[in-house]
Amino acid sequence: MKAFAYARPSTTDEAIATFSSSSGAKFLGGGTNLIDLMKMGVEQPSTLIDITRLPLATIEEHAGGIRIGAMVRNSTVAEHPLVRDRYPVLSQAILAGASPQLRNMATIGGNLMQRTRCSYFYDPTYAHCNKRLPGSGCDAIDGYNRMHAILGASDQCIATNPGDMAVALMALDARIQVLGPQGPRSRLAGDFFRLPGDTPNIDTNLRPGELITAVDLPPIDWATGGHYLKVRDRNSYAFALISVAAVVGLDSNGSIRRAQLALGGVAHMPWRVPDAERVLIGQTPGDGAFRDVAEALLKGAKPYAHNRFKVELVRRSIARALEAASTRA
Repeated sequence: MKAFAYARPSTTDEAIATFSSSSGAKFLGGGTNLIDLMKMGVEQPSTLIDITRLPLATIEEHAGGIRIGAMVRNSTVAEHPLVRDRYPVLSQAILAGASPQLRNMATIGGNLMQRTRCSYFYDPTYAHCNKRLPGSGCDAIDGYNRMHAILGASDQCIATNPGDMAVALMALDARIQVLGPQGPRSRLAGDFFRLPGDTPNIDTNLRPGELITAVDLPPIDWATGGHYLKVRDRNSYAFALISVAAVVGLDSNGSIRRAQLALGGVAHMPWRVPDAERVLIGQTPGDGAFRDVAEALLKGAKPYAHNRFKVELVRRSIARALEAASTRA
């Protein structure tokens, strides 16, 4: 591991100022991903800015929904009554991720910043990774790509976002609050993440020096049911082959009034297509409706040699998640 300087600010302004004065700095929350990457030599920050003392660890009602501070631990969010009662899909998604020990350390802000678990990115002995070494190529495209993207990829990168929580936040229309040298700003989860395009080394639309301060969940009074489904190789401590966050609202006659869906394990970012969700409006929950929305979400899918199974797995996972969400309505 490369030597680094260490700073521990007590205010957000101090943290941002420290970042601005330190070339190659990184913010450190729980460290459950960043420290691993530093050990591997993938990340080599000159300065670690420990933000665990910042006053960003509360969960409170806000604008009809709730605001979750960026330093709240994942396990705290998953078990909080406001989250469990109003946004069960988020609680389920967090509890599906990692292990209890990691959830006790990981923070909400850090979770949003975690990087892909593509083995070609994670291991510097692989020379061709545009995410790690821009312009070097992508070994995954012609390599072993079972875990890789089938949607939104480019000829520069086919890595996937590894998150569970982020998939639920996408389905819930969450807003990410950030603070930087130019002041505060807010981004929808759908505008926070990026597809790889020609710059796969850039994971989010954060500006240099910006710090995530909170996640806002809007009121979802229309929702009558929600479900998070994670399909993986083993039942714990494994990343998703496919995941689905589904939030559904039914009319009194049982037809679908509104639905919001996001997929994990299929793209460089949590995948959501609002136009596809509209296919469900007015339909009765069932195989026909679920198949229609799956085909709309899969439009443009491009599987690779070892992940062709994901296309059918997406269809079946969407049906299972929507059936569960509709049953709970």
